[in-house]
Amino acid sequence: MSEDRATTVRLPASQRRRQLLNVAVEAFGTSGFHKTSMSALAAAAGVTKPVLYQHFRSKSDLYLEVVRDIGGRLRDELGKAVANSTSAQSQVEAGFRSYFQFFANEPFAFEVLFGDGTRRDDEFAPEAYAVEESVAENIAQLIAIDDLSEVDRQVLAFAIVGLAEGASRYWMSHHIELAPGELASRVADLAWYGLRGRTRRDERWRAESGD
Repeated sequence: MSEDRATTVRLPASQRRRQLLNVAVEAFGTSGFHKTSMSALAAAAGVTKPVLYQHFRSKSDLYLEVVRDIGGRLRDELGKAVANSTSAQSQVEAGFRSYFQFFANEPFAFEVLFGDGTRRDDEFAPEAYAVEESVAENIAQLIAIDDLSEVDRQVLAFAIVGLAEGASRYWMSHHIELAPGELASRVADLAWYGLRGRTRRDERWRAESGD
């Protein structure tokens, strides 16, 4: 569709921005940043390029907003899942289930956030890592292990984030026939019993040292 033929349906600014972000996630997730043009994005959204530029100053600005938006929505979903859980173990499984379900619903978002195109780009990689770090920070606050140093808490939180990302990458790239809940149950068991093993090891160490 040419720019002058694009049909623009008038929407409130917030709805239009949401629509443009949704279109951009799929386009960037499919073709990457460099192969996606603003003209193609405008056409896919049914707007003119001037309308697109009213919301985003440049393609780079749009891409950064897409990464931030994915991160914000992912954190919101994780927060809601954990808040509705009744025990520490159920929080772990609910968090993984929410994470895997999010990317099952939005495979293009996974590619934007974790794909090589983002991670290898000096402009976008810091924003992607900031999302990862913010998720890990939230997880760190949920690790209920007594006498755990802040450094150890952060290390374990990032390990859990890496576990979720690695499992998602393999699951999605190999089209593994597991529902998000089934995958979450398997990965959550590994994380939970690993954390419990850390607790038992610390208890044994304290008993042996007489503390």
